[in-house]
This record gives sequence, structure tokens and C-alpha cells, in this order.
Amino acid sequence: MQAPANPPKLSAPIDLHHVRALFRRPERVEASDFLRREVANRMHERLQLVKLAPLRVLDAGCGAGADLPMLHKDYPAAQVLALDASEAMLRAAQQQGAPQSAITQLMSKLLPSKSGIDALCGDFADLPLARNTVDLVWSNLAMHWHPQPDRVFAEWHRVLRVNGLLMFSCFGPDTFQELRTAFSEVDLAPHSLPFVDMHDFGDQLVEAGFSTPVMDMEKITVTYDTPEKLLNDVRAFGGNPLSTRRKGLLGRAAQQRLLDGLNRQRRADGRIGLTFEVIYGHAFRPAPRVTNEGEAIVRFMPRPPKK
Repeated sequence: MQAPANPPKLSAPIDLHHVRALFRRPERVEASDFLRREVANRMHERLQLVKLAPLRVLDAGCGAGADLPMLHKDYPAAQVLALDASEAMLRAAQQQGAPQSAITQLMSKLLPSKSGIDALCGDFADLPLARNTVDLVWSNLAMHWHPQPDRVFAEWHRVLRVNGLLMFSCFGPDTFQELRTAFSEVDLAPHSLPFVDMHDFGDQLVEAGFSTPVMDMEKITVTYDTPEKLLNDVRAFGGNPLSTRRKGLLGRAAQQRLLDGLNRQRRADGRIGLTFEVIYGHAFRPAPRVTNEGEAIVRFMPRPPKK
């Protein structure tokens, strides 16, 4: 059997079955939605700077669907596809609905495109969509759960139309740094994902065929009164999906060392901080330069008329 020309690049040994199990109960992750809403608003501000009139929008990793009404409001003439690997999340997303104004309902009737929201269950790296069928791919704090981001980018590139836009956010390497410091006093097992660096994502976007990707990053710190509340929120963000994670629960002594390690990191105001490095990226799919057979494409532009 011949090895693939471009073997996948694992961001981490993520157990996708475990990820899907973690997100099987929407109520389990509800407590962490405050950060997704904040990041969605910041992504939305960036999106407003781009002139776009999409006919089909893909929310990749829609979760319980909190971003869907916003996307539907921005693009009332577009079909918004809500995609997630968790059927339970998709059921919650469908319940979100999208309240339609009278103008939106009229536009839906008059325009030939299929507007509204539709749900799809699938994997980022194996989308149930044809090539060149999406104008905007939106993904909010979801991609870091996939072990093969290079394949995800390649798949998003495949479904985007020429000049289509990809806009995404995900966690970067400094996320949960306080938690890792506290766990270092407990054992050597990995207790959180080794999130991918922003520059590596930029390189992978170029390799996938996107043009001039724009990447930026910011750090958001959330503070807590108690280490127990901090740990509850970390679990709500998805917990530890690594296949190399420690099996079984921490013992009482190890649990106390963890709590002590977090308490020692209290700030001057007495609260415990938890850092989130949030990476933002957007890129366009350019017109192809070669055919599927490898032949160069030459475009002839008509001369402007003489004055």
C-alpha cells in the first residue's frame, strides 16, 4: 500500500469518539457559552468589514446553534447550513430557530435561492457537501477539537466557491496555562490539549490553497472565586479529549494538590485567572491557476475601449 503524498498532520492525539461523547449533552457545555458568545461578537465585527452577499453559509461546528440567528439576520437571502458531529447539538440548534421578520419572509419567497436554516450531521474533514457550493464558512471555537486541521482546511477549501470566505476562531497554545501549571504539581500526564500555534495555521491555510490568510490573536482572562468553579468551566469547555489522557479519577491527595496549585496562582485581587488565547483567521479561496489535470489556466482580459 502506497503512503499518501501529503500525510495528515496531527495537532494532537485527539480521540474524536470521546469528543463526540463530551458534546452529546448540550446542557453539559452550556456553562461555557459565555466565551463563545463573546468571541462570536468579535468575529462578527471582523465580518462586517467584508462585503459579502452569500447564497449559502456553513456554520461548521455550530454546537447548540447560538450563532445561527445572527448569521441568518445578516444574510436573510442565504441558506444557512448548521453542521455538527453531535446529533444532540443539532437538535438543540434546530430548536434555536430563526425568527423571521415580514421583510425576511417576503425575500425568502421572492428570491430563487433556498433561504433559511438546515441542519447537517458530519465531520469537518469529510463534509456532506459538493465542491464549490458554499460562499462563507464560519466556525467559532470548534476547530481545535479536530486532530487533523490540515484536512479540515482542505475540505473547507473544497466546498467554498471561488472568492468564498473562510472565517474561524479557535484556541491557541496559551489557553489553560494556569491549569497546566497546577497539574504539573500533580503528575506528568497531559490534562489539556497542546493547542496549535497561529503561524502553523497560517501555513496550513496556504498549503490548502487559500490566498493571503490573515491571522491574529488576543488573550482573554476569565477570573474565578474558587478553583472548583474554574474546573467546572474547563469541563464545560470540553474537558480532556486526548487518547493519551490519564485513565481514572484523581485520588483525594492529588485532587487537593491540584486545588492548592490553583489557589497559589491567585491574583492581587484575590481571584484565580484562567487564560484563553483566541486565534482568529480569515482567508479567501482564489481562482484556480491549474486544472485538475495540472494544466495551467490562462485568463484573457478584454482591453478597455479606446477613448
